[in-house]
Amino acid sequence: MPTLALDRLESYRAETYHLRPGERLTAKEDALAFVNERGYVYFWPIKEITMPSLWAAVAGDRPVADEHDDPGHITWGWKDELLGARVWYYAKVLRKKATFISLDVVPYFYALSENYGEPERDYLVQYDEGRMTHEAKTLYETLLGEGPLDTISLRKLARMTNKTSDSAFNRAMEMLQADFKILPVGTAKAGAWKYAFVYECVHRHYPDLARQARPIRQAEARRTLIELYLRSVGATRTRDLALLFGWPKSDVEAALAALEHATVIVRDVSVADGPAEWVALGKIL
Repeated sequence: MPTLALDRLESYRAETYHLRPGERLTAKEDALAFVNERGYVYFWPIKEITMPSLWAAVAGDRPVADEHDDPGHITWGWKDELLGARVWYYAKVLRKKATFISLDVVPYFYALSENYGEPERDYLVQYDEGRMTHEAKTLYETLLGEGPLDTISLRKLARMTNKTSDSAFNRAMEMLQADFKILPVGTAKAGAWKYAFVYECVHRHYPDLARQARPIRQAEARRTLIELYLRSVGATRTRDLALLFGWPKSDVEAALAALEHATVIVRDVSVADGPAEWVALGKIL
């Protein structure tokens, strides 16, 4: 039974996460290189999800600070400055949390979304089959018809300004982002805080994305995304992959079997002499 020492795993992650003091990110160009290097990362660390984040690569392995003047919050400025620059993809994607994705990797995510090349019509199938809420349909149609809108204007035009609609609005916006239908492309001085995201339809902001994703088969997309994930974290459990990506267990198993056949990964690995329930990148064993 293969065994992976905990200190070996932690050392590997310290390297790929850029946690060591001399390897921290100090400029937005470093941040872009980090996302391109890893394929995709979170903006902030997410509880119970093992994955590199921009925050930790800048501030180190510590909780996100509440203080507005914490040096780690420079990440917020980088994110806002580059929202519309088309140098990376940023939206609430994995687990509907803020995710940066390399432009080379976005087509693999898009190939797994419910977008089939007709953005003005594909969503109607989802809605008719009960897989899109009325609120999500309304918000998407508003952006389709009006073009880029800040959050305040979007809510007004969609008639969702009442406090009681907050939860439905937020859920709909997360769903539309996770399914690669909308994304933030800038900020506006709007609302009480004079700060609001500006949202646009994905197919207009990245008009070549559907074409890039078209030749990618779903099985290939899953294999690629899992391999990239393991190149970042070193080792994981199958159930954690299903949790992160939201895929059926059978699809996760098929992707792992293909990666094992290609000798990219090793299965049934024990970490720190625990149960042999881990999947590890072959090169770290």
